[in-house]
Amino acid sequence: MDSSDGFEAFLAIYLISIVVTLLFVLAIYVLTAIAMMGFFRKVGVEPWIAWVPVYNNWKWLEIGGFQGWIALAQLIYPGGIVTSIFIYIGMYRTGIAFRKDVGFFILGLFFPFIWAFILGGKTAVYEPQLITAAGYPPPIAGHGSLPYDQRGQYGFGAQAQQQAQQPYGQPQPQQQYTQPQPPYQPPQPPA
Repeated sequence: MDSSDGFEAFLAIYLISIVVTLLFVLAIYVLTAIAMMGFFRKVGVEPWIAWVPVYNNWKWLEIGGFQGWIALAQLIYPGGIVTSIFIYIGMYRTGIAFRKDVGFFILGLFFPFIWAFILGGKTAVYEPQLITAAGYPPPIAGHGSLPYDQRGQYGFGAQAQQQAQQPYGQPQPQQQYTQPQPPYQPPQPPA
């Protein structure tokens, strides 16, 4: 066996390991996207967003009550760590809305696709009012989110706090519509 045979064997093993790694990463991506589709559907976000690499994290952050632009940090090297930390905090908050405990959050840390599959399942019930009842800001996207004009600065304005005090599912007080009155005319003397 000469040195060229050893190099060819090394090259073959190296290429096989790259192909296996790429297939593994692709399989995890597809599995996570399918799980996120069900989760997004459950919380009121368009399911197709789960397939778009950075935008899915943007929406995931908004569901957790954070600004979505934090997801852009993952485009630079150390920013991915920052994005992950905010996503994990959002996972904890979202778990509260599904009445899940810290053990379930730990499952999400290690296996986020299993976390999303369980929460996107038919038996899971999403109650976003529980997030605000626990003292956290409401989601920015999906069910339980506030319209943009009611969020205030950073999404936590006075109207957001007022809605947080309202029980979820209760009708919000609305202004009564009154018929416009004709302008006042003084009484005319009889002719």
